[in-house]
Amino acid sequence: MLADLIAQLQNAQAYPHPVTQPIEVLQTHCSAVFLTGDYAYKVKKPVDFGFLDFSTLEKRKFYLEQELALNQPIAPDIYDQVVPLYQDSEGRVWVNQPLGNLADYALRMRQFPQSCLLINLFKAGRLTPELIQELGRTVAEFHAQTQTNSYIQSFGQVEKIQDAIMDNFKATEKYIGVAQTESQYQETRAFDRRFFEENSELFQRRIQGEKIRECHGDLHLQNICYWREKLQLFDRIEFNEPFRFVDVMYDIAFTVMDLEAKERRDLGTIFLNSYLEQTGDWEGVSLLPFYLSRQAYVRAKVTSFLLDDPQISPQEKATALETAQNYYRQAWRYTQPQTGEVILLSGLSGAGKSTVARYLAPQIGALHLRSDAIRKQLAGLPVTAQGGADLYTPERTLQTYQYLQNWGLELARQGWRVILDAKYDRRADRQKILNFCQAQGLPLTMLHCQAQLTTLRERLEQRRGDISDATAALLRQQVENFEAFGAEESPFRVNLDTETLAWQDLLNRRWP
Repeated sequence: MLADLIAQLQNAQAYPHPVTQPIEVLQTHCSAVFLTGDYAYKVKKPVDFGFLDFSTLEKRKFYLEQELALNQPIAPDIYDQVVPLYQDSEGRVWVNQPLGNLADYALRMRQFPQSCLLINLFKAGRLTPELIQELGRTVAEFHAQTQTNSYIQSFGQVEKIQDAIMDNFKATEKYIGVAQTESQYQETRAFDRRFFEENSELFQRRIQGEKIRECHGDLHLQNICYWREKLQLFDRIEFNEPFRFVDVMYDIAFTVMDLEAKERRDLGTIFLNSYLEQTGDWEGVSLLPFYLSRQAYVRAKVTSFLLDDPQISPQEKATALETAQNYYRQAWRYTQPQTGEVILLSGLSGAGKSTVARYLAPQIGALHLRSDAIRKQLAGLPVTAQGGADLYTPERTLQTYQYLQNWGLELARQGWRVILDAKYDRRADRQKILNFCQAQGLPLTMLHCQAQLTTLRERLEQRRGDISDATAALLRQQVENFEAFGAEESPFRVNLDTETLAWQDLLNRRWP
């Protein structure tokens, strides 16, 4: 019996090493983790939810071994080995000690302080924008190293994704009127149907672009820790291939959704922009509303399962009900249409454009498209690489601005707020943005960042650790080449003196 196993594993005598008492138990809908001090032991519950089947001893052993194999490479500091559990004639359980009959298996992990979990850093008010920005870079590197092949890519077919989505809806029908409303359920389903119908070519391009990879599958704050001076992703999905062989944006959406569920849209935006600056996967942003809704719905589903778990107390079930209701509501909100907006940043190198963008984007939930990053991505270079003269030819510059314009305006048309961060020193480039916004009925603001020439030179000479290659030697030429704003641009232009700029004044100007 599961209850007996859980009780026995809270006894210090069960373990072949000293333990810290009392042994803390962490439970989910499908597992229980025992924190003993130096080690944590995870056992899988004998449950079968359809998408997850741990109902037999053989299956539990197999999936524990799968979990070890998939997670040890990405978190070697944490994952140790699968060990047997024995039970003697008196009912006592022994971990990795053959003092009775084989009862079950557990995954042994090196225990890290629970305070290192990102969820607990968040609760303690210590999840900083800098750490979230680092997380974006960490996940970008993880995705770049994950494997893909024709079999994995086959999971990007619309039919397979639809099957997983429909399974979610079937599994949650019983919670209509309990944790979600009938209208939320029907409208969320209708959005998914429309999205599949209208974006079949997009899903196919993602397959062709090798964006379907062996990802994490459950990338929320509970499954990320900052330990031993580095971010570590763990608890990668092992029990269901369709949950792991997914579009990289599936992973990104999980983290963004999780932060937004905790009412920190600003941190979600920082994470998303950090990831996109590294990868340039602007096409993937088109999938985000779909995957954001999907991930919120999954969290609602698995939380709903706790309502039926006999191991969960009435108080815990009341909390689970409220949490599930919030997730179902969030999944529905992502399906609602949004109106896009364009904020164009203009100014000489060192004028503070990217500083303004980095401040403004999290506050208003905007995508930050930066020409310095896009230029290197188009050349196939890491964004941190030093660019040579060949990266700044007129042809490269034209290509960069065209790409910035195309993706920025397309995402704005889809309902995203976008910040276009470049010199925009040519009136023709600004005019293209203006014409598009007027034709589409999109709000447009042109923020012209300015500072004294001596200040610009000083900023560029002191700049460290930035992806921009601009130097003070370029300033005189930039001043000569800058084309003044015309009368038709005046209604949209806001001059920003970045030497005296008050951030709150900028934020209060027009964005709620």
